[in-house]
Amino acid sequence: MEKVKNHFEEESREYDNLILKLIPHYREMIASLIASIPFENSKPIKVLDLGCGTGNTSKAIKNRFPNANITCIDLAESMIEMARYKLSKYDAIEYHVADMREFEFGCDYDLVISSLAMHHLETDEEKIEVYRRIYDALQEGGVFYNADNVLGSNQYLEKVNLEQWKEFMLESVSLREIEEKWLPTHYDEDHPSPLINHLDWLREVGFKDVDVVWKYIISAVYGGVK
Repeated sequence: MEKVKNHFEEESREYDNLILKLIPHYREMIASLIASIPFENSKPIKVLDLGCGTGNTSKAIKNRFPNANITCIDLAESMIEMARYKLSKYDAIEYHVADMREFEFGCDYDLVISSLAMHHLETDEEKIEVYRRIYDALQEGGVFYNADNVLGSNQYLEKVNLEQWKEFMLESVSLREIEEKWLPTHYDEDHPSPLINHLDWLREVGFKDVDVVWKYIISAVYGGVK
């Protein structure tokens, strides 16, 4: 995770532009997550944002749920600084520079969200443990949604996904940059798991109504209810 931390410390100011070039339909992905949250807009929901980055998902939460109370955590201090700046006009948000594997989540959350963060966890065991802790942090009826990079269920599907992802990136960046920077970074720092595994893990730790609400190439939005 140290490589991941250093990477995001260096690229926090470019993150919002880069993400649109590297993640297919990023805005649509986040919008799908927000649309899936089953609470009245006026409810003062208690929210935990794991791996908040520059604050894009929390900003979308605040725009729909202006009375939300949000706890943002991220591994990179520069990301937290960018999130704090981006969300400065909103109240009831607290920020922590922390590793989601070690941070004490607290309890009684209505909503836990994460975006493009959990695929940096290196092992299946780490992901399952974070899911278990998320489940424990939610109150009954609380929901968890994750927008993240995932793998296909077999090698052929993964090959197709990789080629389609490269085609998408070629719309904004050069083949040389893809092959010399972004793919090596992906192989070195990212540890995505098959989507179907994530759904099984969520059920194993206790979530019900587990579902996929959006998927495109390498990315998906999925979650469940406590």
